[in-house]
Parts: sequence; structure tokens; C-alpha cells
Amino acid sequence: MSKIEWTEATWNPVTGCTKISPGCKYCYAESMSRRLQAMGAPGYDNGFALSLLPERLDQPKKRCKPTMYFVNSMSDLFLDAVPFAFIDQVISVIKDTPWHTYQILTKRSERMLEYFTTRSVPSNAWLGVSVEDCTYGKPRIKDLQTINAQTRFLSIEPLLEDLGTLSLQGIHWVIVGGESGTKARPMEESWAINIKDQCATANVNFFFKQWGTWGQDGIKRAKKNNGRLLQGKTWDQIPAIAIAS
Repeated sequence: MSKIEWTEATWNPVTGCTKISPGCKYCYAESMSRRLQAMGAPGYDNGFALSLLPERLDQPKKRCKPTMYFVNSMSDLFLDAVPFAFIDQVISVIKDTPWHTYQILTKRSERMLEYFTTRSVPSNAWLGVSVEDCTYGKPRIKDLQTINAQTRFLSIEPLLEDLGTLSLQGIHWVIVGGESGTKARPMEESWAINIKDQCATANVNFFFKQWGTWGQDGIKRAKKNNGRLLQGKTWDQIPAIAIAS
């Protein structure tokens, strides 16, 4: 099972990635991939270089309990180097396991839009984009809104600057979090509150994942000591479809 607060388990039929925007600078998956490679873990022979792992495709079919899966926590399904034919296989598994819910998150929103222009999105697949800043992140929202998906979400982590006004039409869920790690960049409280307030106005579910390495008070410490409280509350809202499952 996963330690990520907003999911239950991870499924990685693809591992490895490349950096395309500021949110990638201190990628946790890159560091973890190198540790797993050093340990000889299956699927990480190439470290953080792209690996397609068809032997993992059937993993969700072996689990009968309805589960929320984060797809490719160690990669990006819509990397240019991942063939659409392989993505088809991933989507086929999602369609064949309607008792599960799948969260697909990408920074390659244009390629996700291209893929789903000629294909339908399974009702149990949630599509999301990463939005870390205004220059690289916010344009991805429009691509996501163009796709005919039952559930769309934004992962605003790490939040690197004030995002100003967000377009939340057709968005069902927003996750916000600060960066973790020794080189983490700080997140200001006002940036997170701005997003929370816009979600409340637009009736969008809001999930505050963590402060990360920098606390609400601007002090750097272990992320577990900074906690998950925003304005004195824990924000764990999630779309109703997940609660119903």
C-alpha cells in the first residue's frame, strides 16, 4: 500500500522519467529509483531511465478489494517515449477492473489530450495534471478541461509560487502540498489559502497534503514535524465517487 496521503496503492507499469519543468527539479521518484536500483529491486535496472514493464500490467486484476490506485507514481504515463500502444494496454486493464479507481497524473497534458482525442476515458479513471507554477503548470489545466473525463484533478505540489486566479471549471479535486527533501523550496501559507478559498467558492474538493520541509512558520525541519494543518484544520476532501467505492 502507499504512504501517499491521497491514494491507497501505486501501480507502476512504467518507471523512469525526464524533467520538463521546475516542479521536476528535486524529483522524489528520481532519488527513489536510484536507491531501488542500488538495492537490485525489479523494474529499476535502468535507474531513472524509462522502462516499460508489461509484466506488471495484470497486477490490479489480482486484487479483488476495490482500491484507489495512483498510476505511475514513479514515472509519467504520457512521456513521449511511451508508445500509445502501451498506454492502450494500461487503459485496457483499467476498463477490465471497474471495481478499482485509477488516478492518472501527468505533466505532459498536451500528449494526454492527443491520446484521448481519439479514445474514451474509462469512468473509473481520474485524470490529473501537475500545476507547480504559473508559467509551466497553469497552461496544463486547459488541456485537462478539454478532455471528456468523469473526474479531473489538479496536483499542486510542490506549490512554488502564488498561482493567482485558477480556472476550476470542470475540475473536481485539487491537491496542494509543499516540497520535501533537503533542497526543498518553501511554500507560503497565503499561496495555499488562496487556492483553498477558490475551491470553496467553486465547490471543488480540496486536499491539503503537507507542508513539506518548510513549516507554516517558515522554519525548515523534518516534514513529519510540520504536519498537514492549514489554518488549524486538516483538509481531506475527496470526490464523492471515491467515498462511495
